[in-house]
Amino acid sequence: MEHTSQQFDQAFKLCREVFSKKMQDYGASWRIMRPQSVTDQILIKARRLRSIEMKAVCMVDESIEEVLIAVVNYGIIGLIQLELGYSETVDLNNNQAISLYDKYATQAKDLMLAKNHDYDEAWRVMRPESYTDLILMKINRTKEIESNGGETKASEGIDANYLDMINYAVFGLIKKEEAGKK
Repeated sequence: MEHTSQQFDQAFKLCREVFSKKMQDYGASWRIMRPQSVTDQILIKARRLRSIEMKAVCMVDESIEEVLIAVVNYGIIGLIQLELGYSETVDLNNNQAISLYDKYATQAKDLMLAKNHDYDEAWRVMRPESYTDLILMKINRTKEIESNGGETKASEGIDANYLDMINYAVFGLIKKEEAGKK
């Protein structure tokens, strides 16, 4: 599992670099997004993944890797928005946003390590398309929970679903990296 931990860190390093560069370009403009809008943004990205997988043709200059990075980064934005609530103004500077990013990246990794232990790295024998489907399922679950005012009777909350989406996207990045080495 040490190898998985290193691969996870490498994939997250790439995601963090993109997040940091976008913070330099746009600042925390995403702070105005309500969590439901973040969920819909992840939905757009996940549907794009499925479309590329099904059609095997990409008409927009955005690679699968870039889409997976966007899922990771919007998932973290979603977690930040759940914690802070949305804002009418940009109320975070770059350092504050990166600090929150790192907090949730650590949570995602801790969850991945725990589940990876219990499930014996089952994600390694899964097809990457299954990650897309699982992300889409988690989005649908999240939308249902959002429609219920965030309340659940027997299920994990919105935050747990965001964390799972992040981890499935990271697994997709790791698989793409491994496929590129073959």
